[in-house]
Amino acid sequence: MSDKAADQKASSPLTAQATRRAALGSAAKAMAGLAVYSAQSAFPGGVFAAADGPEISKVVLGYIALTDSAPLIIAKEKGFFEKFGLKDAEVAKQASWGATRDNIVLGSEANGIDGAHILSPMPYLISAGKVTQNNQPTPMYILARLNYDSQAISVANEYKDIKVGLNSAPLKAAFAAKKAAGKEVKVAMTFPGGTHDLWLRYWLAAGGIDPDTDVSTIVVPPPQMVANMKVGNMDAFCVGEPWNEQLVNQGIGFTACTTSEIWKNHPEKALGLRAAWVDKYPKAAKAVLMAVMEGQQWCDKMENKAEMADILGRRQWFNVPPADVLGRLKGDINYGNGRVAKNTGLQMKFWAGGVSYPFKSHDSWFVAEDIRWGKYAPSTDIKAMVDKVNREDLWREAAKTLGVAGKDVPATSSRGKETFFDGKVFDPANPSAYLASLAIKRVA
Repeated sequence: MSDKAADQKASSPLTAQATRRAALGSAAKAMAGLAVYSAQSAFPGGVFAAADGPEISKVVLGYIALTDSAPLIIAKEKGFFEKFGLKDAEVAKQASWGATRDNIVLGSEANGIDGAHILSPMPYLISAGKVTQNNQPTPMYILARLNYDSQAISVANEYKDIKVGLNSAPLKAAFAAKKAAGKEVKVAMTFPGGTHDLWLRYWLAAGGIDPDTDVSTIVVPPPQMVANMKVGNMDAFCVGEPWNEQLVNQGIGFTACTTSEIWKNHPEKALGLRAAWVDKYPKAAKAVLMAVMEGQQWCDKMENKAEMADILGRRQWFNVPPADVLGRLKGDINYGNGRVAKNTGLQMKFWAGGVSYPFKSHDSWFVAEDIRWGKYAPSTDIKAMVDKVNREDLWREAAKTLGVAGKDVPATSSRGKETFFDGKVFDPANPSAYLASLAIKRVA
């Protein structure tokens, strides 16, 4: 073909269209390549690129205004949910643990929630139908532990002179005298059978005070604890932060002890999701888990604590002064009774050393304690219950995808024997021996 003929062919309309189509095809391939590259950069190992993404982009997770909800809030604030394909993730404030339960039973399809920052015993109580309407079970899974430590038991200022602390025994006579005078002694926790209920009961019983006969136990939502103590509605309470610190900052009461002193490095909140939602959307569940795990890693860094306190304090989250959050978040504790401790090591833990991993042995203790106080029958098969609810296998899968360091992945699902401040030992291999060793309990 002559040069002139070639020029004529190149300038023909049909040839021009073909050239444009080829150019567009090349551009499309380039964009596709860029998208794959971007996905691989955004997601460890290229996870959730293309067809591997979550089945849905929306999830609704509940939270209570407590410092240990931070991994969910940070995952939302820092874009971790979106990073893993959940661009419509919602972190919704709940008024109380009772409201959390009710909304989990409903599920997001009925204007409820798919899961939540939750007290570790609650997925068991809800799954067993022990705390639901008409005792109807709503199966749940625990996918991760959100934190260790940093709850506290606080007492009204009227008891400052008796020097009550980790040992609750000095309150026994004071409570008896108040009852003899015709007044009711009330101690508050946040949900029957939940962690705060169990810490308060353990602390009282260790000092010889029966939480069912020597006092009246009442339920108060966490954000309402300080206001209720201020008007004299209770003598003591157990709750998470920032409410104990706020109580002290307002001069209304004092902290007798932190729960870390009762059981150091104890499990506390969990990431709990409706089992039906996880089973229906396994990839989305994994995305939720990985986003929250990255939130935990961020929260665990000491250099992030000030920013974290500022974020949590905002109106849309806790609506409290950041100062009410920051001190104990760093492990600095003003007990409010003249005792101030710095760098205690009792700060809330979120990640390092396997905090996020949901040990089955820890859940076994929660179930055993709820047997102790009559929430479950003494014949309850603890292992079978834990195996059904605890999905540590999903955590391990997510950790592998994220490339979590080996030191943060426990070798087994048991942390072994646990020792409490009063010398009691819980062996997860023999819960009945632990229950038999306790003097005050509802189970024979």
